[in-house]
Amino acid sequence: MPATGPVITAWAAVSPFGTDRKNFLDGMAAGRPAASTTNPEEGVVPGEHGYVVPNFAIREILGRKGTRMMDRVAALTITAVGQIFDAGEPGNAPEGTGLVLGTTTGSIWGAMDFTRTSMQAELPYHVEPGRMPGGVMNCAAGHCAIWYQLTGPNTTLANGRPSGLIALRYVRRLLARGRTNTALVGSVEEYSLDRSWLEYNGRDGAPGPLGEGACLFLLENPGSVSPDRTPLAELCSVSSRVYPEGDPRGSMQACVLDALTEAGVEASEVSIVAPSGFTGEAGEYESEVLDGLFGRVRPQWVDVAGLIGDTGAVSSSFQVAAALGLAGDRPGVAVVTSVDADGTIACAVFRLFGVQT
Repeated sequence: MPATGPVITAWAAVSPFGTDRKNFLDGMAAGRPAASTTNPEEGVVPGEHGYVVPNFAIREILGRKGTRMMDRVAALTITAVGQIFDAGEPGNAPEGTGLVLGTTTGSIWGAMDFTRTSMQAELPYHVEPGRMPGGVMNCAAGHCAIWYQLTGPNTTLANGRPSGLIALRYVRRLLARGRTNTALVGSVEEYSLDRSWLEYNGRDGAPGPLGEGACLFLLENPGSVSPDRTPLAELCSVSSRVYPEGDPRGSMQACVLDALTEAGVEASEVSIVAPSGFTGEAGEYESEVLDGLFGRVRPQWVDVAGLIGDTGAVSSSFQVAAALGLAGDRPGVAVVTSVDADGTIACAVFRLFGVQT
């Protein structure tokens, strides 16, 4: 069946398994948790350990020019985008390429470090001005557009764990309305002591191990794909819900059914299910709903969080990447869901073309 919706033609992942897509695919295929490491210089981490991208020294990977004040969120994003466009040489992206990036709050470390310095210094304005850009959410997307000369729409979305799926829906609308023919879309999250304490206190203690990374996809209209790129999957639908005080189980079920209906897919056709793996009450509802809808047809289930921890805003993008990778050369249909403790739900349906990534 020829694709009618936007297609994914390339992707990249910088994850706790390593700094490239192959590391991610090998780690997921092995089914063993990534090496659990944190930086001892950061101090004691609440709860448990964390999963960081190994050997990710910003200036060693991206060079010394323009990186002296760069935070980890921007560096992870730039590294991932660079793997999509021919080693990241500026100007290699097609003219008008957009970038839509999902995040939780940008660099939590950057925002808190700037605020902390202002409060601890002799005077409030005795701060490093070069750190200021890192305190705003769209810093990474802006940095990336400058680094690679991306001239299309540039947007940052903050939707917690479903951010990657919400960003895909946003780009789908951009493509449908002719705002661009090619866009980078994905999400990013950093690991830091500040984020660990926020998660610990925000969930009344004891969250699961946290992780970090960046995962980006190249999404294009099917008629705009150049001969040197091969469509890997079609984005058929994205649905979302919010349940601040309502029925989370019913909202999740309605969200998934809406996505399947829009995609024209029956539950029996689904070959891969990639849930969020969220450990809170919302995650339990998610598992119950997915078990009820797909349990009897026995699709392949993908557990990303169990291998690289709670990666926050980038978690749903890693789920999409895992579905692409684990499908291998088998065509099929993948369902990816995400929930957040704040009450946001999202579900996306992909038609996989059976192309080895």
